[in-house]
Amino acid sequence: MRERTTHTGMLFLVLSVLLWSGINPHDRFTWILEVLPALLGILILVFTYRRFKFTTLCYALMATHMIILMVGGHYTYAQVPLFNWIKEILDLSRNHYDRVGHFAQGFIPAIVAREILLRTSPLKRGKLLSVIIISICLAISAFYELIEWWVAMATGTAAEAFLGTQGDIWDTQWDMFLALCGAVTSLLLLSWLHNRSLKKLNCPQ
Repeated sequence: MRERTTHTGMLFLVLSVLLWSGINPHDRFTWILEVLPALLGILILVFTYRRFKFTTLCYALMATHMIILMVGGHYTYAQVPLFNWIKEILDLSRNHYDRVGHFAQGFIPAIVAREILLRTSPLKRGKLLSVIIISICLAISAFYELIEWWVAMATGTAAEAFLGTQGDIWDTQWDMFLALCGAVTSLLLLSWLHNRSLKKLNCPQ
């Protein structure tokens, strides 16, 4: 009962941020593009909740990822105020909020993929599991870059804020590299905590 209340609270928080992000966003087209993955994720998680209930750790991570997307959608990734302030204080060449988003693109899916694989496949904890998880996260990152490319090809300059390259010719490579760093960091830092969460579900590990 406590878990269900916690999960409901997370859903309420995410929906509240979604509502805020949709009020006068910097660019409505960019907002739709950035928020769409979160909206799809919410629908999938709600409709599969009874059949496949994730650990609270996974839900917390997914909620965090959705909020990152919604904040980026509201301001556009190149104009998030806090990171503009950091840019000015540290005399940086760009707003680095998108770097945070792409690090999260590896950090959070790593634990989600780990849970799905441990609970639905014959895979056990070990090096092979980690390699597969990291490969999945890199595939997600690469596919997202392809989506950005396809959107840019289809809409032209309308997708400039969605791409968020900020003049960096290596932006795509940085995005995938940070997703890789995020996945590795997540497995190193959170695997033990995830194992404890899975143990509460009596999940074979």
